[in-house]
Parts: sequence; C-alpha cells; structure tokens
Amino acid sequence: MPDEIKEDFKEARQVFPTSPRSSAALLRLVIQKLCKHLGYSGENINDDIRKMVANGLDTLIQQAFDAVRVIGNESVHPGQIDLRDDPNTALQLFNLINFIIVEMITKPRRVQEIYSKLPQEKLKQIIERDKRSNPAAHP
Repeated sequence: MPDEIKEDFKEARQVFPTSPRSSAALLRLVIQKLCKHLGYSGENINDDIRKMVANGLDTLIQQAFDAVRVIGNESVHPGQIDLRDDPNTALQLFNLINFIIVEMITKPRRVQEIYSKLPQEKLKQIIERDKRSNPAAHP
C-alpha cells in the first residue's frame, strides 16, 4: 500500500471501534487517494472509476471501488446506510480496500519485477510477436 494511503487506512482502523462511520469516511478518502496514485484525477471518484472501466477495469474491482465510494459517502451524508446500526458493513470496506490494492498494485508489481528480469533478446521477441498479433496496438 502506498505510504500516502497507508496513513489514512491506519487511522480508519484506529477509529473503527468507536466510530464505524468515521472509519468508512476515511476509507472513502483512501479510495480517492488511490485513484490519484493510479494516475487519475482523484477529484471525482465516480468519474475516475468510469475512466478505469473504459480502460478495461475488471468488474469485481469496479464493484469494490463503488462499494467503498458509496458506503463511505453515505456514512457522512444522511442516506439509507447507517453504519451505527451495521458496523460490519464498515468493517468489510477494509477487505475491499485490501482487495483493490492487491489486484491493482501488488499483483502487477510482482509480475513486472519478474518480467523485467527476462533476457533482453526474449523481451524483443515478445514485442515482435505481439506486433504481429495486434499491429494497431504497436505503431
């Protein structure tokens, strides 16, 4: 988890026992910062998620983003979700954040670490193979 996000995540964990609502609001902030970390604006989470979907975001990850976004938002605005009556929902947001981090940061980083160690000649062969398969993607 990126450091700029980790602090808010830890704070959300600390306040959870006394205020699941505050925790959910902080986790929504985590999602906002994560969008920015991933190269999106971080200004409008809904718009950032829309752009991620347009770029091929997996449906499960999109649903995790939206769940944290909506529940975190509802926790600070009057709405249908009252986390004072359902702290378990706020607790599940932590799991969703961890899922998103693993899928969007940890797994790609692990693959890239291994892939980048392949011999240069093999990497060139892979690029050439992919150019033949999809010339439009490799101008």
